[in-house]
Amino acid sequence: MIRSLWIAATGMSAQNLNVDVIANNLANVNSSGFKRGRANFEDLMYQKIRTPGAEASASGNQIPVGIQLGLGVKAAGVQSIFSEGGFQATNNPLDLAIEGRGFFQVQLPNGELAYTRNGSFSVDSTGQLVTHDGYAVEPAISIPNDALNISISQDGTISVEQPGNVSTVVGQLQLADFSNPAGLSHLGSSLFQSTNASGEPITGAPGSNGIGGIAQGSLEMSNVNVVEEMVNLIAGQRAYEMNSKALKAADEMLQAAGNVLR
Repeated sequence: MIRSLWIAATGMSAQNLNVDVIANNLANVNSSGFKRGRANFEDLMYQKIRTPGAEASASGNQIPVGIQLGLGVKAAGVQSIFSEGGFQATNNPLDLAIEGRGFFQVQLPNGELAYTRNGSFSVDSTGQLVTHDGYAVEPAISIPNDALNISISQDGTISVEQPGNVSTVVGQLQLADFSNPAGLSHLGSSLFQSTNASGEPITGAPGSNGIGGIAQGSLEMSNVNVVEEMVNLIAGQRAYEMNSKALKAADEMLQAAGNVLR
């Protein structure tokens, strides 16, 4: 019975993690560029009480099935799902969305690069294109103070219109892609960093080498499906309840066995 208690406890712990992931998905349903997570689980080691295929007698008869008792469940990982979220038109010239694969590159205060799908950019006091947290877009883009209009093409070329109908190209965005985006490390604020699992970034102009193009005046919203998450939440809650009932049943059986021995 003690074994049953621990098995049920692993199930409750697993569903607790599952609900944590779902709750984070729902909390970020309106976070631009957010990618939902999914908890993956796998069974724990098995106790082989009777090995399949072992000889049952001296005559050489083999045990066809055996007895292999699983010892519960464990979390295998929380995987980020990088499917594309829906686009929301904002008509803000500095709101950008990536149509397809790729990430914007931004420079952190420590000089390292981070990557994001959140294209909600602004211009700081020096005219540099930055995120809401003030991180500069890489490569650096400077918008002139007298810019009357900002135009960003699908290939990331940034042009500004200045007084006197003068049109000037001020730079081009470069996007990064990864062979395994699910291996990126989360930093919060819709930022990611590369890891050994994600591989090194593959950079290029938007629309080249499989990298997506730029859509100006739009933002990519989170890819969280509220209805799907609510269904998963109910299923996780029910699974937690079933594991708690299994734990309670094992406890009652253990108590009954103890009463017999008194």
